Amino acid sequence: MPIKVQSGLPALKTLESENIFVMTNERAVSQDIRPLRIVIVNLMPNKIETETQLLRLLGNSPLQVDVELLQMATHVSKTTSADHLTNFYKVFDDIKDQYYDGMIITGAPVEKLDYEQVDYWDELCGIMDWSTKHVYSTMHICWGAQAAIYHHHGVPKFTLDEKLSGVYVHRIMNIFHPLMRGFDDKILLPHSRYTSVHRSDIREHEELEILASSNLAGVAIVANKNGRQFYVFGHAEYDRNTLANEYFRDCNKGLKPQLPYNYFPGNDPRALPALTWRSYATILYSNWLNYYVYQQTPYDLNELKDMYLK
Repeated sequence: MPIKVQSGLPALKTLESENIFVMTNERAVSQDIRPLRIVIVNLMPNKIETETQLLRLLGNSPLQVDVELLQMATHVSKTTSADHLTNFYKVFDDIKDQYYDGMIITGAPVEKLDYEQVDYWDELCGIMDWSTKHVYSTMHICWGAQAAIYHHHGVPKFTLDEKLSGVYVHRIMNIFHPLMRGFDDKILLPHSRYTSVHRSDIREHEELEILASSNLAGVAIVANKNGRQFYVFGHAEYDRNTLANEYFRDCNKGLKPQLPYNYFPGNDPRALPALTWRSYATILYSNWLNYYVYQQTPYDLNELKDMYLK
């Protein structure tokens, strides 16, 4: 079944060419079904690319998914056109009185800053607090996961000696957890970040459970045991060439980055990277939508105000 988006969104043409079922608002209103309401807080600089990546994964659902895009009102994007943001994005004031089945908070290239130094930190904290009363289940990605696990649970980040970039093998820690259903014992996920969190800090919180971890990349997926919050410290949504584009961008900036780990065949940056994680990403988002967004969210979303996280 389709994901529902605004007419004219650039991701539409790409997704339709891949046979991803996408419908416009105009067609969706004729269907007698309540769609899942998902809001994506897109903090990534290349917003159109991130939209396409996430919508591709959300589109692999048997349910209609109504997606809204949110930007920070307190931050001016330098990499996405104002027209695109005006046409397709809302700000928090536009949605603060609404309720949603699910929310995704993306990563952002601000890991080297202390959280409080990020210009939209206060606004983001307000949205994360709001989500506990207005959203049933939230998926946090990369820096978004680090920011949220710090804000909600006080788990700090630490700076790595060098950028973690590549595709890493992770071991599933609880094969019976609904979010992990259908996974192999070991899975591949991309990472791209300068900071991380300690397993020991997470294990101090009995409400949190580590679901996937890597000897090289560290903790990858963490769940709040109530199913209302998930923290994915990698980038399952990345396309085949995303890490390559980041690597060449950093090379052009004179940063002399390490080659992404386990990514370019033969460690040759001229070679086409193998797409080895797409199936795991698809299962991850399908499980989240099915077990934690669709099956558990009340039909009347207004009931969420009486189910808020403490």
